[in-house]
Amino acid sequence: MKRYSLFLMAICLFAQYSSAKKINPYQPDPAKPAKIKGYTLVWNDEFNQEGKPDTLCWRYETGFVRNKELQWYQSDNATCSGGVLKIEGRRERVKNPNYDPEAEEGRWQRAREYAEYTSSSINTRGKKSWKFGRFEIRARIQIDKGSWPAIWTLGNEKRWPFNGEIDLMEFYIKEGAPAILANAAWGSASRGAKWDGSHKPLSYFVEKDPEWAKKFHTWRMDWTENYIRLYLDDELLNEIDLSQTINPDGFNPFHQEHYVLLNLAIGSNGGDPSETTFPLLYEVDYVRIYQ
Repeated sequence: MKRYSLFLMAICLFAQYSSAKKINPYQPDPAKPAKIKGYTLVWNDEFNQEGKPDTLCWRYETGFVRNKELQWYQSDNATCSGGVLKIEGRRERVKNPNYDPEAEEGRWQRAREYAEYTSSSINTRGKKSWKFGRFEIRARIQIDKGSWPAIWTLGNEKRWPFNGEIDLMEFYIKEGAPAILANAAWGSASRGAKWDGSHKPLSYFVEKDPEWAKKFHTWRMDWTENYIRLYLDDELLNEIDLSQTINPDGFNPFHQEHYVLLNLAIGSNGGDPSETTFPLLYEVDYVRIYQ
């Protein structure tokens, strides 16, 4: 009888421990970074401070930057509170100080007198970078039309696309439907980008979980000398063979250090935001790098 009681007590303690360790998918995870067998945590940001992201680790992009997107990037739209980094997309007019009424059509950053939307893009360029390892980013994205959040990396050396790009996560309109993408890009002989891309329609995830968009999810990259594997909530989305990612000059951009970017773009591939209710919110719970 005594053994039976001890057995029951052990089961109860295990149940309590398991319950305590269970993460609420609707809330930031307050737990310390997990220990992973075979890996060491080399850097992380839990965004637990109140105020701006840590300037020792993060820098901002400013203005109109890429892809003819609609937003003006500025530091005002990135804040840390409640244990998360919050990047807010706003519908607000900002005058472009670089506006040139005589700008040629291709110089779109100067041809626009105003931006009608603002957002933020932060990155670790020149501050933190890594080669190989496990990258884990827990985030919650807003799926309204016009929203284009991303978690990605770029190589330190060479210009894009010859420096290499890894998209752990992008959300935008693909083949006419909202989709989650996991990609890598490098240089081609035509001087453009060569892509190894994968996407799943948002409906794939929402059909399995109607509450999907209300929850935080974990995007993961396992990166070695031989491959990059990209996961969403432990489901493999794409595997890139690094023996195939060599630029025409023989340089493999995924055998160098990369830095991390977190941004919320508006418009362009994200779709027309004119009927969308603003603000849009992109929340990042943490960034963890293991090697």
